Amino acid sequence: MEVLHMFGSEEQKRLWLQPLLKGEIRSCFCMTEPDVASSDATNIECTLDRDGDSYIINGKKWWISGAGNPDCKIALVMCKSKQPDASNRHSHHSTILVPMDTLGVIRVRPLTVFGQDDAIHGGHFEVHFENVRVPTSNIILGEGRGFEIAQGRLGPGRLHHCMRAVGLAEMALELLCERAASRRTFGKALYQHEVVAHWIAKCRLMIEQTRLLTLHAAHALDTKGSRAARKQIAMIKVAAAQMVCKVVDCAMQVYGGAGLSGDFPLAQMYAYARTLRLADGPDEVHLSSIAQLELRDQLKKAQAKL
Repeated sequence: MEVLHMFGSEEQKRLWLQPLLKGEIRSCFCMTEPDVASSDATNIECTLDRDGDSYIINGKKWWISGAGNPDCKIALVMCKSKQPDASNRHSHHSTILVPMDTLGVIRVRPLTVFGQDDAIHGGHFEVHFENVRVPTSNIILGEGRGFEIAQGRLGPGRLHHCMRAVGLAEMALELLCERAASRRTFGKALYQHEVVAHWIAKCRLMIEQTRLLTLHAAHALDTKGSRAARKQIAMIKVAAAQMVCKVVDCAMQVYGGAGLSGDFPLAQMYAYARTLRLADGPDEVHLSSIAQLELRDQLKKAQAKL
């Protein structure tokens, strides 16, 4: 919805944003591809070829969250122009609206997460586009604007992940404490063992630190915009993903074998938490961005002192 709200034409908003806001339909975003290393988005190979008043799309996408939901009616697809501007590697790609019932759109299969089905919200699908034809009016902003659009979408999207991570970690800590208070080993409650007590304390510290950094990033996004808040968003994306993995892992350790089973939600929670270190960009890409932005800021400070 953010993409259409920020970048869509009035006609695109009327056709797709309004039904999305009313909850009548759902959408999916198609960016990651199975045949290339998609952590470098310039590798994307799905092609966009103009043919008169239409565009023809060919390519494969996967990890398309929500694509299996029957209410998912529209896909935002990131494609590569067949005649890109060689002088600018970030102007090779475009984003286009593709109705899911268009001829040539093929939902190939739902993917599993840690071997388990994750279809409650529509799953994560592999989707192929085979000679898919859509009108030129479906292009968002124009050809070559795909990276600009993706960054506009991914900033708020990454924050959404972080907010959910804080909530998930709170639930995991609650479960940890319940188990630590109800089970005994070697003559005392689990929480009376210093190592478990320290886990509880460290989990609370990590959650509160992440919550504050999330709020800081959200404030920067609201007041400065997505581009100016890049460092704060990258920082919280790394911190939140690593925090929630650690907190859920501590809870699983306190539950012992039960924590790995389907009798408790922790295994499913961990599967979700671990995906956050890859979703919307892996930790390593964000860390590299943080380092570059920090060095830029430090250079500005040094120059200001001269």
